[in-house]
Amino acid sequence: QWHLVESGGGLVQSGGSLRLSCVGSGFSFEDYTIGWFRQAPGKEHGAVSCISGQDGSTYYEDSVKNRFTISVDNAKNTVYLQMNNLKPEDTATYYCAIEGHYDVQTMCALRPRMRGWGQGTQVTVSS
Repeated sequence: QWHLVESGGGLVQSGGSLRLSCVGSGFSFEDYTIGWFRQAPGKEHGAVSCISGQDGSTYYEDSVKNRFTISVDNAKNTVYLQMNNLKPEDTATYYCAIEGHYDVQTMCALRPRMRGWGQGTQVTVSS
C-alpha cells in the first residue's frame, strides 16, 4: 500500500521562505508524475507545480513562477517545494499527489478536479 505524507508548513511573514516535503512509501517517484496543489479557505484545489519523476520536467502556475521551485530526490523518494518570497495569497493547505499517466501540464490541469487528498500541510503567510 502506498502513502504520501506532506510536511514543512508553518506560519511565516510575507517575503519569507518555507520548504515543503512530500515523502512517498510503497512506490517509486521515478514511475510517476508528482504535483503540489493547494486549497485556500473557501476555494477549490488548485495546482501549484508538477514534476516528472522520470525526466525531471517541470510545470509552474504563473502565480508561483520565479518564487517556487519543485524538485525530486529519488534516492529519498521525496519531492520538495521550495517557496521563496511568500505572499499572503499563498496561504493555503498544500497537498502532494501522484499520477502514472500524465505529463506535467496535464497533471497540473486535471488532478485538482479529482478526489483523494491526504492531510496536507498548512502554510500561513502573514502580511
